[in-house]
Amino acid sequence: MSQPAFTPLNFHELPEGEMRRRAIEIREELQRRRTVRHFSDRPVPREIIEECIRAAGTAPNGANMQPWHFVVVGDPAVKRKIRVAAEEEEREFYNGRAPQEWLDALAPLGTDEHKPFLEAAPYLIAIFAQSYGFLPDGRKVKNYYVTESVGIATGMLITALHHSGLATLTHTPSPMGFLNAILGRPENERPFLLLVAGYPAPDAHVPAFAAFKKPLDEIATFI
Repeated sequence: MSQPAFTPLNFHELPEGEMRRRAIEIREELQRRRTVRHFSDRPVPREIIEECIRAAGTAPNGANMQPWHFVVVGDPAVKRKIRVAAEEEEREFYNGRAPQEWLDALAPLGTDEHKPFLEAAPYLIAIFAQSYGFLPDGRKVKNYYVTESVGIATGMLITALHHSGLATLTHTPSPMGFLNAILGRPENERPFLLLVAGYPAPDAHVPAFAAFKKPLDEIATFI
């Protein structure tokens, strides 16, 4: 077996003062992020979405298999198909499939089966997780830590879009198999999440409940 090749690490060390400033800056910026359900149809330049996906594609992942695929939907007709299919699943969820405990947890957010944002926003980004891939010679190869890898990449994409000045919504109708059919994705891919991206509507509002975030001493332990 040949020895793996390595390249020098491109790491830029910062003074501690600058590190603290940056840590506070990114924390404050991300604290302003909110999940939005009221979107404007105002156009967003495609290159902004492209750059954010490139950023997401740098995410750490199992064995560098990069087991993700992002389908960016801007076509109104395709967005309409996605909305119709998603609302059908959501209608069943809210009217029988979901346990009462889950519905009670969602109640403060004011959500229901109606998803107009799936058509209003300029872009839907369907994120797919690939259970296996193919080598250049056509051989099938299993991907590892798929859920973890795609989850990290999705978080980085949300962060990049927010940093770029856009609002987002993570939408997970269950099941999401209709996305494979509508978007023509292969059997080795399963829908992970549908990310809505664009400018918020001028009158957009968010649930007050969502502004509450657990304090550090509840989410972290230092030993």
